[in-house]
Amino acid sequence: MTIPEWVQDAIFYQIFPDRFARSVRNPSGNLPFESWDSPPTAHGFKGGDLYGIAEKMDYLKDLGITALYLNPIFASAANHRYHTYDYYNIDPLLGGNEAFRELLETAHKNDIRIILDGVFNHASRGFWQFHHVLENGIASPYKDWFFFDTARLHGRRRWGAYPTMEELQALQSGEDSLKAIGYRGWWNLPALPKFNTNTLAVRRFLFGVAEHWIKFGIDGWRLDVPADIDDDSFWQEFRYRVRQNNSQAYLVGEIWHEAQRWLQGDQFDAVMNYEVTKSILAFFPDKNLDLRVLHQQSNYRGIQQAIDAHEFANRIDHNLQLYRPEITYAQFNLLDSHDTPRFLSCASGDKSALKLAWLFLFSYPGAPCIYYGDEVGVDGEHDPDSRKPFPWDAGKRAHNLLAHLKEIVTLRKQNPALRRGDFKRLWSADGTYAFSRSLDGETIVIALNASESPQQVEVPLGGQNPKVLFGKPSELINNDGRLKLKVPARSGVVLK
Repeated sequence: MTIPEWVQDAIFYQIFPDRFARSVRNPSGNLPFESWDSPPTAHGFKGGDLYGIAEKMDYLKDLGITALYLNPIFASAANHRYHTYDYYNIDPLLGGNEAFRELLETAHKNDIRIILDGVFNHASRGFWQFHHVLENGIASPYKDWFFFDTARLHGRRRWGAYPTMEELQALQSGEDSLKAIGYRGWWNLPALPKFNTNTLAVRRFLFGVAEHWIKFGIDGWRLDVPADIDDDSFWQEFRYRVRQNNSQAYLVGEIWHEAQRWLQGDQFDAVMNYEVTKSILAFFPDKNLDLRVLHQQSNYRGIQQAIDAHEFANRIDHNLQLYRPEITYAQFNLLDSHDTPRFLSCASGDKSALKLAWLFLFSYPGAPCIYYGDEVGVDGEHDPDSRKPFPWDAGKRAHNLLAHLKEIVTLRKQNPALRRGDFKRLWSADGTYAFSRSLDGETIVIALNASESPQQVEVPLGGQNPKVLFGKPSELINNDGRLKLKVPARSGVVLK
C-alpha cells in the first residue's frame, strides 16, 4: 500500500469557508450577508470566501499549519455546500474559480497543501441532471442518474422537488422518501437526492470530477459519507483514477467507526479518526464532560460517562492495533469538526482539557487537525453553533490558547519521533497516562495528568538524564533507567 509520504508530517487545519474570513476582493462581497459577529444560522451566509483564506495565509503559516481541509466549495445553495449543484465550478459567493486558483497557488507557495471535501453520494435539487428529470420525466436521458418512483416518472402522480405538507408528514412519520416524495433522498432529505452509482454515466461523471480537481492542483479528497456508496469497486476505481493523476494525493473517508473494510490499501489512505476522538472526549474533560452537549452528536451517544486513565489507555491500544502501521500513521486525527459540538463546549469550557487533548493529539501517530477557531477559544454546541465565524478582532480571542498550541506545534515539528516514532504505553493510573515515541535511538516520553492533583509517574528512560521539552515536572529522580517524576494537575510534560 502506498501512503502519501507527506501525510505523517502534516498538520491540518479545517476551514468552513463561509465562516473563516471575508475579502473586499470578492466580486460577491457587496451582497447583503449576515453580520459577521451575529450568531450563525442554519440558512444564513456570513460571506467568508476563498480570497479571505488566501489573505490569512500568514496567520496559518505562523500557526504552523502545513495542510488545509476545506469543507465543500463547489456551487451550492447551502452555506455548508453539501448540496452541490455544479461540481465543476467554485461557488460564486466564495469568489469563483479565480479565487480558488489564487488560494491554491498561495498555499502551495507557502508549502501548504489543500484537500477538498468530495460529496459524491448525493447532489442537490438544483443539480442539472436531477432538474432535467423533474422537467421531462421518463423522457429524460438522465432518469437513471437517481432513484425515482416509476409512477411519478410517467406523470401519473404529482411531481416536484419541494414536498407538499402531506408528503412532509409522510416523511416525518418514517415513510421512505422514494415512496413519500418520488425520489430517494440521503437520510430521506428532499434537498439531497441520492446518486444511483450503479449507472455507468454517473460513475464516469463523478470520477471525472475527482480527476478534474486533482489536475487543477488539489492534494487530495476528504470523502463525505463514503459508506453510503456501498460498493468497494466504486472507491477502488476512484482511488485508481485519482492516483493516476497524483501519486501523492491523500484520500480520507468520513467513517465514524472502525474502518478495516476501506483501509485495505485499495480504497482510502485514512479515515477521520473519530474512534480516537471519542476516547479523548471521554478522558481529558474528566468531571467537566457535558453529556447534554456531547450527545447532540448521535455518534457520541455511546459515551455515557468519563473514563479513567486505564480505560483510556486500553482504548488507545485497541485503536493502534486496528490497522497496519503505515495506515495508523496516516490517520486524520481530530478533536472536533463541523459535524460535532466544539471540544470546548463538550468540556464545559475547560481550557485545561483542550490543552491536554492537544498535547496528546500532537504526540499521537497520524496527522493532527485543528478545527478553525479552536486555537483562539471558539466554542459552540452542535450545528449551526459549531460553525461560528472566526473572531478576527484580537480582543475576542483567547491568546493564551493560541500561544499554547503554537508551542505544541513547534514541539511536534522539531521532534521527528513525535511524527514517525514507535509508540509504547508506559503508565496509566490515578488520572495519569504516559507513553513514549522512539525513533533512531531517541525516545521521547509524554505524560498527561487529567486529575485535579499532582501525580507521580514512573517510566523507563534508558538511564539517561532527561531533558524537559515541555511542561513543568517536579521531583525528577532517575534510578537505574527508571525515571520518577511528578506531573502537575491538569497538565502534561514531555521529556527526552
